[in-house]
Amino acid sequence: MAHEPDFGPLDVTDFTVGAMLRVGIAIRRAVRTADTLEDAADIITRYLYDHCVTGTGQRSCALVRFYKTHRYGELEPELQQFAETQLDGAPAAPDMRCLTLLGTAGDEPDWNSRHASKAHRTIALPSADSVRAAPMMIRLIEELGVDIESLMSSAEPRVRGSDPRTYDVFHVERALGNPHIPAQREFVERYAIESVVGFGGLLRSGELFAVILFSRETIPGRSATRFRTIALDVRSSLFPFDESRTWRQSRREQAGRVD
Repeated sequence: MAHEPDFGPLDVTDFTVGAMLRVGIAIRRAVRTADTLEDAADIITRYLYDHCVTGTGQRSCALVRFYKTHRYGELEPELQQFAETQLDGAPAAPDMRCLTLLGTAGDEPDWNSRHASKAHRTIALPSADSVRAAPMMIRLIEELGVDIESLMSSAEPRVRGSDPRTYDVFHVERALGNPHIPAQREFVERYAIESVVGFGGLLRSGELFAVILFSRETIPGRSATRFRTIALDVRSSLFPFDESRTWRQSRREQAGRVD
């Protein structure tokens, strides 16, 4: 896989219009080298993790993640089993949406493979109440402008406003002590997380995607809003990938695999 074009560092504390445009171009060009949506998600998370840096050249983000909703019936067997553990014994409906980790890049070795995630490989979304029990996810979905009730249904989710291509951002300027950011002691304090930004929206398939940055630098509101445009760049870069080109290994290959 070809390396992504290098448009220089990105200062999340002062995300200028010029930097925003450069990042958008870089992501769109880099994703052209991807064969699957999973490849694209890895490229996007790795680009942001490597290029968001401080004035001294240190990485600003401890962790960057890419999620996308998938129907339970479309998930790999391993992910289906993982989702079932969240349902308290209730049967999983084939069309239940699951917010699934597709790409990840971060400081710890286990944060660089979706298969190594212990708790966030996929998040079952059986009902609006279940999402409301996850404070960060409920706020992320709401602030991206997606109607939660429609996300839980079998129909295409709805967004606020008349233009489904216009997205907002999820922004927590101070993560420490914020009730919407979980794992305060184990993650926020341990890795000195200052701010969180999430951006995303709906793909042409009607499924939701979201990219979340956990930053050691304070990201002010004026910088966070620039990620609205990055959401559109990511969305357009993912147009070539339909549901048959999501995973690196196809189901047919999995079925024929000998362990």
